[in-house]
Amino acid sequence: MKKNYLFILIWGIGILMTSCDLNNLPLDSISPNTFFNTENDLKLYTNSFYNMLPSAEGVYNEKIDNIVSTDLSDELRGTRIVPTSGGGWSWNDLRNINYFLVNSHKCPDTKAVAKYNGVARFFRAYFYFEKVKRFGDVPWYSTPIEANDETLLTKKRDPRTVVMDSVLADINFAVANLETSAKINAVTKWTALALKSQICLYEGTFRKYHTEFNLPDADKFLDGAIAASDELMRTGPYKIFTDNTGKAYQNLFSSMDAIPTEIILARNFDDGLQVYHNLNYYTMTASYGRPGLEKKLVNSYLMKDGSRFTDIPGYEKMDFYEETQNRDPRLSQTIRTPGYTRIGENVHLVPEFGATVTGYQLIKFVTERKWDTYAKSANDMPIYRFAEVLLNFAEAKAERGTLTQADLDRSTKLIRDRIGMPNINLEHANANPDPYLAEIYPKVQGSNKGVILEIRRERRIELVMENFRWDDIIRWKEGPTLTKQFKGIYFPGLGEFDLDRDGTVDVILYEGDTKPNVKDVQLLKLNGDIVLENGNKGGNILINSHIHKKFDENKDYLYPIPISERLLNPNLTQNPGWDDGL
Repeated sequence: MKKNYLFILIWGIGILMTSCDLNNLPLDSISPNTFFNTENDLKLYTNSFYNMLPSAEGVYNEKIDNIVSTDLSDELRGTRIVPTSGGGWSWNDLRNINYFLVNSHKCPDTKAVAKYNGVARFFRAYFYFEKVKRFGDVPWYSTPIEANDETLLTKKRDPRTVVMDSVLADINFAVANLETSAKINAVTKWTALALKSQICLYEGTFRKYHTEFNLPDADKFLDGAIAASDELMRTGPYKIFTDNTGKAYQNLFSSMDAIPTEIILARNFDDGLQVYHNLNYYTMTASYGRPGLEKKLVNSYLMKDGSRFTDIPGYEKMDFYEETQNRDPRLSQTIRTPGYTRIGENVHLVPEFGATVTGYQLIKFVTERKWDTYAKSANDMPIYRFAEVLLNFAEAKAERGTLTQADLDRSTKLIRDRIGMPNINLEHANANPDPYLAEIYPKVQGSNKGVILEIRRERRIELVMENFRWDDIIRWKEGPTLTKQFKGIYFPGLGEFDLDRDGTVDVILYEGDTKPNVKDVQLLKLNGDIVLENGNKGGNILINSHIHKKFDENKDYLYPIPISERLLNPNLTQNPGWDDGL
């Protein structure tokens, strides 16, 4: 049974706390003269802000180039258009936050005011960080807008530099004023440091790689990421979760209750209160595009001894069994590999091609079979965890040019130790940059090229399926990598295949209209159920090979401003490259 139902209660409270638009009071029933009098009033109001955090689907449903499926988003197709309305240009949450901040001082408990102002400014920093990532320049509002305030309602977009400096001021206030106890379901100083680490790494690397925007102070933000991460690493109560099962990575995500030693903030789900998500069903049916890991990511997993899989001669044509042997243990704790069993069971299972388009079937976050039905998963979902902070620290130091082996030993080594793998060696990485990764990330250059590539490898593997990949691609300015052909496992041609080499045929690939007359075997029709690179001569599975993907580097790193908003406010400029006819 859950010990803390904060997020669950928040969802109910949040329904009451939603405003209709930017210039309406957040609550018809709340008067600033009669509310805001006690600490409980402040707590009740700020609880609604947690609805801004990602849903479970917002965490695990990561369909970029890590996880691919039969459907492709407009972002991947390159078919985004300027929307008439919506498009993420929503300001209701900001209205609620600013309304609170201009009224909270009416509570006579000054300590409570400082604490809950810290909560509010945490979420204002979060709100604006999301807006800047999406649109770049946006109007900064520090007060709620009145219906007759023509000046604010027709405000121009403030420069990204101004907005992000204000975001830094907000998150620094939160760090200084939030409580220091660890609470997995409420924001604290530690959550604020984790968010600051994330904000500063994003902004620092965006400014470094996106020279077309002429943004200054990349190093200032990278230093901010280093300082926030370092403070959390030195003084925070967190560590990398380990156990004696050999499956600590998998167990961290399949645990019904978020593990507080590593998870800094989580979203609660609970069977008793009938608050669920859809993870198990998502990974085991054809209803959600049959998601699976993409081949380039699978290739990126190192061997167990730390050597590179892609340095092995003939790696491109290894069958499923061979390519999954002696790899980074996180591979077998992220997808089904030979020997896989469901939690609490002992029957070995191979990938089910009816549930995964690539053959690399997801098991991260998957729990026992009893949670398999539609929208009945109840394990908690992490939003911030310590491993990300360690990776942020290492990456920011590498990008800043100040990374040492000692820095890697107190960051990436802790993550590698969990799965029994050797740490990144700074000198060796820089002396021998991985050509496979260099092809994926061609914009990485300089004396730290090798170690930056290795940290990116580590980040992609450790944080897969946690909704980081799109932001990473955008801030690194590596959009063209999304246009590469998505692939799945390798088959040498038609015939019978024993995927786990237990002596039983698991899959038959055939062509034509005559289906093999066998039972308990997965039958895949060539050019029907699957497409191979070289037809009946074999190759990797091709995913959406009929779709030409595009990424326009002149516009696709930002989203467009909706047409209706530009009509309402003629002072709003459009983002570069987006033609809305106005």
